[in-house]
Amino acid sequence: MLNDLNNMTHFGYQTVPKKDKSNLVAAVFHSVAPKYDLMNDFLSFGAHRLWKRRVILEANLRPGQLVLDVAAGTGDLAKLSAQAVGKTGTVILTDMNETMLTIGRDKLTDLGLLGNIEYVQADAEQLPFQDHYFDCITLAFGLRNITNKTAALLSLQRVLKPGGKLLILEFSHPQRAILKQLYDLYSFRVIPTIGELVTCDRNSYQYLVESIRMHPNQETLKTMLIAAGFEEVDYTNLSGGIVALHVGRKY
Repeated sequence: MLNDLNNMTHFGYQTVPKKDKSNLVAAVFHSVAPKYDLMNDFLSFGAHRLWKRRVILEANLRPGQLVLDVAAGTGDLAKLSAQAVGKTGTVILTDMNETMLTIGRDKLTDLGLLGNIEYVQADAEQLPFQDHYFDCITLAFGLRNITNKTAALLSLQRVLKPGGKLLILEFSHPQRAILKQLYDLYSFRVIPTIGELVTCDRNSYQYLVESIRMHPNQETLKTMLIAAGFEEVDYTNLSGGIVALHVGRKY
């Protein structure tokens, strides 16, 4: 019985076998990918762009650096990183989902971002890069969809250079009761309905809302990062804790 429980994980509020979660998540993002950017702007009222710019500000990237963007989606963070590291630097986008990665590649190519960006379909739990390789790693709105978060954090720690920085931007837990109540109302009543109207896919947006609620809170994620070997770990709440930016270093 205990072994059966150890083989299970959450997919939103559902309990599913660990071996099935990646395929279930993949189906969600195959579905939402074509209108992913539109829905991000619509549902966050454009705030996701400010949150991502905060990541780049905190990253303090320099020309010539090597950056890994994990669960890169349609490439918003990679675009900003590529501009920061310049022609002498390199940004590698990884995502498990081929559809999202393709849309991201096409979008960045159309923007003329060529030469310093590479694309790799990869699992964050088993990154296909050598040890101590990247100057900086970013991960935005993807950690909550990973089956084994501990394995992913260890993988990120392995490929980061000593002195390098990890930045994780993720939906989190609002800090004030009234904000939490309003956010719950918006999340469960509005977001799935808009998802159904715009994408004809209520279930995917219902999962995305539930996955946010199942994600570790700010302090728990900080503890997980420390356990994975990161140092000087801290976080900043954005928009009252609706989103949190965790930063850790490797020495």
